[in-house]
Amino acid sequence: MSETFDRRLTPARSDLAAAHLKGRVDADRYVEGVVMEVKDCVVDMRREPRPDASIDTQVLFGERVTVYDELEGWAWAQLSRDGYVGWIAANTLWSEVSTPTHRVCVPRTFVYPRASIKLPPLMALPLGAEIAILKEHESFYVTRDLGFIWRSHLAPLDAPANDFVAVAETLIGAPYLWGGKSSLGIDCSGLVQVALLATGVEAPRDSDMQEAQLGSLLGPGAELRRGDLVFWKGHVGVMRDATTLLHANGAHMLVSSEPLELVRERNVKAGAGEVTSMRRLAL
Repeated sequence: MSETFDRRLTPARSDLAAAHLKGRVDADRYVEGVVMEVKDCVVDMRREPRPDASIDTQVLFGERVTVYDELEGWAWAQLSRDGYVGWIAANTLWSEVSTPTHRVCVPRTFVYPRASIKLPPLMALPLGAEIAILKEHESFYVTRDLGFIWRSHLAPLDAPANDFVAVAETLIGAPYLWGGKSSLGIDCSGLVQVALLATGVEAPRDSDMQEAQLGSLLGPGAELRRGDLVFWKGHVGVMRDATTLLHANGAHMLVSSEPLELVRERNVKAGAGEVTSMRRLAL
């Protein structure tokens, strides 16, 4: 008999499941996964192996995934960072898994074929992408596989950012995208996850998971401060100070900063309900 698992985090289907789930879920067969690495800048993870299927989340350059199945150019995989399961384009993966040394610490940076900003870039990497660096060359870092990246746009993995809110603030104005995790499109929980990761904190992907797992619950009359998380059903925002909320939202279709009370009133009026909880992180 199968146990009950969260579909988003469990590599199990009726026809196939991860080998480590044998005896816990029913499936026609069980397979050992193959660890691979994302080689494109930002890759969509979809609920079904179709280009028009819903985007559940995105995977950034350098992330590792465990692939359990392939179907017509799609890989069914689980992300190593947050455990999310879904379908991604198989041609965005490679089997040469690297050991990253640095991460992108700005909203977006270019990779150049040589040490010159006048050359056409080869790729644009998002905030949080992880890179293996070989050496320094003038104002650039030389990567293992890609090319040259402006040095101040990368930070060593062992030197995380101090303020995740400041990281989130760099994405103000980024368009809202359901499932998105980059400056080209990001959603509310993606903003929280990407910003926290820059400080070395791994957070779950979706707002309901974040509400259940992050920080400690604040009472209804608690005075909010910078870094507190405010949750609604299906939504999360970050406090910039005692009264100002930063969030990726569908009202503006942007990452925006506005008074918390204004957001509360708008959500109630729109039928989205009241705040479900406020939580404080121990950072």
